[in-house]
Amino acid sequence: MVDEKRFIPKTMTTQHPDNANTPPWASSTNGVIEGETELDEAYIAFSKLACSEVMWDSEGKDVDTNVVRKLLSKYPDYFMDNVFGRDIFLTYRIPNPLVEKAERKIVTQTLQSIPLQADVASAFYERESVPVSSVILPFTTKGSELLWLDRCYAKAIAGIEDVSLGGSMKVKDWVGAFLPKKIDAIPLVEDAPSLMSMDKIVLEYIRAVKPEVMRVFIARSDPALNYGLITAVLLSKVALGKLSEVQKKTGVRMNPILGVGTMPFRGHLNPENIDNFLSEYKGLSTVTIQSAFRYDYPSDAVEKGIATLNERLPNGELAEVDEEEILLLEGAMKKLIPVFQSRVEILAPLINYVAAFIPTRRARKLHIGLFGYSRRVKGVTMPRAIPFAAAFYSLGIPPEFIGAQALRSLTDKEFDALKHAYKGIQYDYRVAGSLVSWETVHLLVDKYDLMAKFTQMNKEKLKTALRYVMADLSTIEETLSLPLGPSDNRSKKHENFVNTFMMCAMDGERSSASNAFIEAAKLRRCLG
Repeated sequence: MVDEKRFIPKTMTTQHPDNANTPPWASSTNGVIEGETELDEAYIAFSKLACSEVMWDSEGKDVDTNVVRKLLSKYPDYFMDNVFGRDIFLTYRIPNPLVEKAERKIVTQTLQSIPLQADVASAFYERESVPVSSVILPFTTKGSELLWLDRCYAKAIAGIEDVSLGGSMKVKDWVGAFLPKKIDAIPLVEDAPSLMSMDKIVLEYIRAVKPEVMRVFIARSDPALNYGLITAVLLSKVALGKLSEVQKKTGVRMNPILGVGTMPFRGHLNPENIDNFLSEYKGLSTVTIQSAFRYDYPSDAVEKGIATLNERLPNGELAEVDEEEILLLEGAMKKLIPVFQSRVEILAPLINYVAAFIPTRRARKLHIGLFGYSRRVKGVTMPRAIPFAAAFYSLGIPPEFIGAQALRSLTDKEFDALKHAYKGIQYDYRVAGSLVSWETVHLLVDKYDLMAKFTQMNKEKLKTALRYVMADLSTIEETLSLPLGPSDNRSKKHENFVNTFMMCAMDGERSSASNAFIEAAKLRRCLG
């Protein structure tokens, strides 16, 4: 039987550093959110924004594992009325030990703090309380990884309570029982092969653990970095369809989480686009409310948007995707992905040069994300999805357009399947198209030799890459019948700052370039 009473959070705030504006309470930290300010941020997310879940992230950054103790101590009245584990939830994201090998011991360190949080909360509420019971595993590629996480906690953390200390004395007799006895492992699935085989990953876990409900986290941002906008949308649709199949086959209720940013490239969830977003991605239980959503829009719009999401999620049932449509979408993606990746490979020095102007919004360690094909380019590392997108917007070339020329190679059936799956493609490209700056693109084309010098690129390679970009832009113009360029005062101002940024960068005026970069980001209401 499915536990219908179990509350599934609908809005999850994350610590993604995609905000252009600095929140007022972080001004004393030069705009960098870290340490104690992250605790205040969590409290604000719960109390002011009415988000029911906060992702507490130890992937790629230092994290305070005494978070519950500090929150309860600092805001006791609020948390007495809003109970951890019942009304509001803290969910850990840990590094994947198979990917972040230098950070893998953080896994056990983080898991060990879960029973401590339960002890602190139980003492505060004077009854049993479990603030943290779910853990997100990024880069999940197979169900066995979830089982390892499940067993690691059950045996190495909670299971230690039965270890003998001699005679009849056990660990739990000395330091107390360990709660919870088990955790819910949430797979965060990010790469194309894994998203396409989502059902296999989930079924392996279900058959072993037999949960009544299961939360599954579908990445929408990193797939865009790795494969391009259109492919990222198609992958998420296929993954949701696969979860529908699993739910039908097993009777286990699937509760998808979609990880999204505010611009079309990274998911297009912002206070102004909620209706379109909920129409595009049916069957969601939870969405991420990233920093740009919270800090780059008017506060009343933010609160209203989150209230709408809390009211309307889950937004219907998961839609099945039939096998014929999946085959057509696979065919389309096989043509789209290599073109996008080849564009990015050749533009890598330019992207990295521009990304260096991006201000720090949150303390992070060095992290190399999926960007799988960078392994084929020795010495080339790409920034994460947010600075990657920010770099392209700052060049007047929104990342949504990169590789779009491949649409011309699709068959009629593939293109029809693509448009059927990606219902909002026209609107998303209209929004992104308003951020195209032809003036800046032509400046790059005219001064390619100067930019090649700054970025240490081969001049002819850069010239070729810019020719490809022009082809991508014209493909969307013609294929979707969309004029590209500023369409209102805001986007015209954005173009002015983007153009100023590029001219200052070419003149070596880094301070002025950085200022223009930030002003453009504030106008588009996100870094990337």
